[in-house]
Amino acid sequence: MKLDPFVAQIIIATDFNHFTTNDVRSPYLTLKNDISLKPVDARKKIYAELLKLVKKGWLTKVKPSGKGFTRFIKTTKFDVSVLREICKPNTSETVLTDKKSPLVDKLNHYKTELLLNLGESEAYKELYTEFPELGNDIQPHYNKARDNNTRILGKIKAIECLLEQS
Repeated sequence: MKLDPFVAQIIIATDFNHFTTNDVRSPYLTLKNDISLKPVDARKKIYAELLKLVKKGWLTKVKPSGKGFTRFIKTTKFDVSVLREICKPNTSETVLTDKKSPLVDKLNHYKTELLLNLGESEAYKELYTEFPELGNDIQPHYNKARDNNTRILGKIKAIECLLEQS
């Protein structure tokens, strides 16, 4: 199956389910790290990638009855092992990173953690939009998630800086 490796990397997280295209877009833009990529174009590309998984039966597409965003839910056919293979770098990249492997592992760990936190932040935004009366309850959680994002992003930048110098 041909699927964008960044989309695969994002959706294989075990607690990443019942998500929207926008939930995938922010982490996708972070991983892709392409300033020329417009968010609208990224959303369209991600939607097309998710539809491939819907056609394969790995995701179901749930349209809201009223306001809200279309959500995607993992089915029992969802195969993490196949998606992990899509995420693996090719062998020439592996040879180059062998010496930097511990740093690369740490970098990938932080990127995954950032993706989860970005999804959490977006979920709080959506909840606030849907339930503005819960704003006082949602705001502290949103602030904490946003602070975690900043902290993790700092760690990512530090490791990337070290890797660039090597």
